[in-house]
Amino acid sequence: MARTPADLVGARPDPPFEITFDGRRVTALPGQTVAAALWGAGILAWRTTRDGGRPRGAFCGIGQCYDCLATVNGEPNRRACLVPARPGDAITTQEGHGHDHLAV
Repeated sequence: MARTPADLVGARPDPPFEITFDGRRVTALPGQTVAAALWGAGILAWRTTRDGGRPRGAFCGIGQCYDCLATVNGEPNRRACLVPARPGDAITTQEGHGHDHLAV
């Protein structure tokens, strides 16, 4: 009889929920970070660099490198590898430094 790790420890996790990434529905699991949920959906980049617009996503995965910055619920510069995914979160690709609406 095959048993899952959750069965072995008697875990009863809450059900999956949805977040969106650039309008696309993404399924997230309780306890996942935004980065983990995006990775699980096959999304590897959610930011572009200021110079050149090169794609970026998670690099270190522990909140030290800032490569995973994303706009979460309209708030730019959130480290996706540290932000817990919450039902209904709206994640959008962050362009450059995340403050494109500011005049320079």
